[in-house]
Amino acid sequence: MPVPWFLLSLALGRSPVVLSLERLVGPQDATHCSPGLSCRLWDSDILCLPGDIVPAPGPVLAPTHLQTELVLRCQKETDCDLCLRVAVHLAVHGHWEEPEDEEKFGGAADSGVEEPRNASLQAQVVLSFQAYPTARCVLLEVQVPAALVQFGQSVGSVVYDCFEAALGSEVRIWSYTQPRYEKELNHTQQLPDCRGLEVWNSIPSCWALPWLNVSADGDNVHLVLNVSEEQHFGLSLYWNQVQGPPKPRWHKNLTGPQIITLNHTDLVPCLCIQVWPLEPDSVRTNICPFREDPRAHQNLWQAARLQLLTLQSWLLDAPCSLPAEAALCWRAPGGDPCQPLVPPLSWENVTVDKVLEFPLLKGHPNLCVQQVNSSEKLQLQECLWADSLGPLKDDVLLLETRGPQDNRSLCALEPSGCTSLPSKASTLWDDDLGALWACPMDKYIHKRWALVWLACLLFAAALSLILLLKKDHAKGWLRLLKQDVRSGAAARGRAALLLYSADDSGFERLVGALASALCQLPLRVAVDLWSRRELSAQGPVAWFHAQRRQTLQEGGVVVLLFSPGAVALCSEWLQDGVSGPGAHGPHDAFRASLSCVLPDFLQGRAPGSYVGACFDRLLHPDAVPALFRTVPVFTLPSQLPDFLGALQQPRAPRSGRLQERAEQVSRALQPALDSYFHPPGTPAPGRGVGPGAGPGAGDGT
Repeated sequence: MPVPWFLLSLALGRSPVVLSLERLVGPQDATHCSPGLSCRLWDSDILCLPGDIVPAPGPVLAPTHLQTELVLRCQKETDCDLCLRVAVHLAVHGHWEEPEDEEKFGGAADSGVEEPRNASLQAQVVLSFQAYPTARCVLLEVQVPAALVQFGQSVGSVVYDCFEAALGSEVRIWSYTQPRYEKELNHTQQLPDCRGLEVWNSIPSCWALPWLNVSADGDNVHLVLNVSEEQHFGLSLYWNQVQGPPKPRWHKNLTGPQIITLNHTDLVPCLCIQVWPLEPDSVRTNICPFREDPRAHQNLWQAARLQLLTLQSWLLDAPCSLPAEAALCWRAPGGDPCQPLVPPLSWENVTVDKVLEFPLLKGHPNLCVQQVNSSEKLQLQECLWADSLGPLKDDVLLLETRGPQDNRSLCALEPSGCTSLPSKASTLWDDDLGALWACPMDKYIHKRWALVWLACLLFAAALSLILLLKKDHAKGWLRLLKQDVRSGAAARGRAALLLYSADDSGFERLVGALASALCQLPLRVAVDLWSRRELSAQGPVAWFHAQRRQTLQEGGVVVLLFSPGAVALCSEWLQDGVSGPGAHGPHDAFRASLSCVLPDFLQGRAPGSYVGACFDRLLHPDAVPALFRTVPVFTLPSQLPDFLGALQQPRAPRSGRLQERAEQVSRALQPALDSYFHPPGTPAPGRGVGPGAGPGAGDGT
């Protein structure tokens, strides 16, 4: 039985809604106008040249509205053609300009000259018709008596009989005056075919029209043509295009009754059927029965494809026009949804087969194009650059935008959203939109830990073998292992990212000594001193963002090592200031790190993931900005035990060997502290610098 979603029965014969048309006798064109107006039609057509708009010399007649009506032009009772009657409504536009002498002296300049305001108005009105393959222009002369001339008021209309056009065609009409004082009027009229005419038997071209029914059964659509066995006719299927000529899909000349079967997957909204008798000058009737069918619209989106033409340009290939918008999105590995890059980019209206461009300097496999329809439902998504650039990469996308006053903002695109980075770093390239910057993640860490795990497995195997060979010592080994687990397993291997401000070379040596001492615990310490090559290649912002993300994802801790220079820089950032270009070295990651550190503190994500520290006699903890004191801030080396305890895993038990490890770190750090605070023959480089510095600063707890 028929499928409910597709109940169609469209006959090309008489329709329930038909038109009853007036009949005009004779082949001649004619014109008539409203009472009080005089008009005439030029004997021949004119060239369709509207010309440029010129200023009106005074009051003029101008077309204000077009009205159309279908009529029949008949040679005899049963020999008629469809014709289009057009009424042009006119009004008086413009005004009289006051003569200069009259304005100056308050009266007429020459009483002997006839007052032009009492004269009638004349106009030449052009009607232009286009209906493929016919085009013509006619000229109507209209005169309005002075008594009817009222500024801004309608004076009536002039009617033209009539323009002949083919059944089912589209007629476009323009109207303007000659010379042209205003923009032309335009109107489009869709003419009916034989189905919509009550007098179809008066039009010879309708007599031999095939009868067509469209129905569905299961997955098949049937075109049933009910004609006599000896009648010859043509049948064509095509895609109707909003712009450009139709795209033919199928054509056959047939004889007699026929049933044409279509698969439902071939149905799209713009699929139309054209049928006509194989006779000279026969009428071709067109129907498009699938325009509103939901399944046809679904098929259209399934058939749509995105094509990459060049690095920056692409187009949408689809059978029919699609009301849709498209934008770039970033798709990260792991199955997360593609995140639209709006802003800084914007949604673009999409036209089928029209080339579109996005402001890209180079492609990336993670960049995709997603398309939505007018109801904001995602319909299509393709990663156009993946075919040529390979699979998705584990990269981070930084978005940089430029405001109206050249102020820039930066954020890192993550699955939870775009994390704001109030960075003043330079943009990747200059344009009005900003920059998209794809930054590679550090994968050498994963490779290094793969080797560590392999070494651990080998060590475990060797240990098991030793225990089997020396059973008497098994309890001793187990006791040692248990003690080691209790004391150091909680802190072993935890990632620690050390951030500092490179105030001077002596302070950098002090930071290096602290990082080396922490590695002996052991901790996996990352510091820019040991990654200068990567820092130079990626830039400070990208390097820090990759390190911070890796550290926090692994449950590590970020250590902010405060110094007078770091406090000053933090204060500048909190006040939205910009530090001088020479205040820090080219490899200083602390300035770049504030881009991500500040949002974590402002949004309350810092506790548990950050700790602060400063050196005794260099900076008092109270000098650290209040925002950063929402996490513990320790002075070194006086509070080393508490500092090392904070570096352990959050749920790890307090180790009995913590004091011993603190003393070990203090001994390793002491030579660097002595060299920094008491260099031979010179004053201490860190003293008297920044808030809270000076002798004895930091001695209290």
